[in-house]
Amino acid sequence: MRTLYFDCAAGASGDMILGALVGAGADPNQLLDQLKLLGVANYQVSFGQVDRCNLSATRATVEIGHEHSHRHLADLLKIINDSNLNNAVKDRASQVFSLLAEAESEVHNVPVERIHFHEVGALDAIIDIVGACIGFELLGIERFVCSPLHVGSGTIEIAHGRFPVPPPAVASLLRGAPIYSTEVKGELVTPTGAAIIKSVTQEFGPLPPMVVGSVGYGAGSRDYQDFPNALRIVIGETAGQPAEKAERLVMLETSIDDMSPQIFGYVMDKAFELGALDCYFTPVQMKKNRPGTLVSILCNPAQQKTLCQMLFIETTTLGVRSYEVERLALQRTIVTVQTPYGAIDIKEARMDGRLLRAMPEYEHCRRAAREAGVTLLEVEQSALQAHSKL
Repeated sequence: MRTLYFDCAAGASGDMILGALVGAGADPNQLLDQLKLLGVANYQVSFGQVDRCNLSATRATVEIGHEHSHRHLADLLKIINDSNLNNAVKDRASQVFSLLAEAESEVHNVPVERIHFHEVGALDAIIDIVGACIGFELLGIERFVCSPLHVGSGTIEIAHGRFPVPPPAVASLLRGAPIYSTEVKGELVTPTGAAIIKSVTQEFGPLPPMVVGSVGYGAGSRDYQDFPNALRIVIGETAGQPAEKAERLVMLETSIDDMSPQIFGYVMDKAFELGALDCYFTPVQMKKNRPGTLVSILCNPAQQKTLCQMLFIETTTLGVRSYEVERLALQRTIVTVQTPYGAIDIKEARMDGRLLRAMPEYEHCRRAAREAGVTLLEVEQSALQAHSKL
């Protein structure tokens, strides 16, 4: 299993993760090409080598123009979901931002939909998060493990005033993760870095046994005199296939018999915009023999509160049931193939490392078929034929 280990002796930030991924072998040109699919402008990303306490590290620099507006979670999820990125990147980036929104909501005691993202909603954070998710896909990462996180010490100035390190949002995000502090002054773990790591990491602890394939160092913005301010990631194959771990998800359900059918489609669209993993409707027979509809939404725990609030606001329901479920999923990776109709993403599904099936990305095929004036089936068959030659 292809494993990435975050070695956070110098903490972690979004740009450090992005730089470390490039340092570990993610092709910067492919990464930048994929970022263009996000559909946003007014930014520039560059990668270069810098010295951090006599250690060569990759510095990811994101430069943006001046922005006037703050963003809400719905704004960020719309940017991601309306993009031409593959679904694996969309899903992971949406989870990161939903986790950030939940942390900010908890800290400020404000409903998730009203949270202004300030620093983490800025365009450079969007580029860091989506870029990291692209990098994970380019490197084919299947398993994430993280060391205890060095959070720094002292105080920092943020949008709401001067706060101790780690600041409130980071402390909330890292609940359940091992952290520590030393005499090194400053904020070493940023909200963006904490959210990325917490979203993808299944295990915290020491470096697992692995056959190392590559190592990358992502430079932080500050250069300390006796402390190498760089995040190290180690990528390799684990010595053995670990026991499968079921994903812990939440199922939300509500039965409705007094709402216009026109609203249900809008509710489904809204659920996916807010990060739902699945949403479906089931005809049910309710009390007094009324025909009704069971609305079912599957989500990560981080999205539970947001989606419950959406159901109360957008539907006529007076109550929402929730329960924890387990989901066993095949190992999934995305590869890109070249066809006569352009580049098409292929989702590969594996079990114990064995390829079970390959599925062309529907949206890519649909767009290519319309542009070329051919059938959807022709594009799908062309993509599968190209994949068979890999």
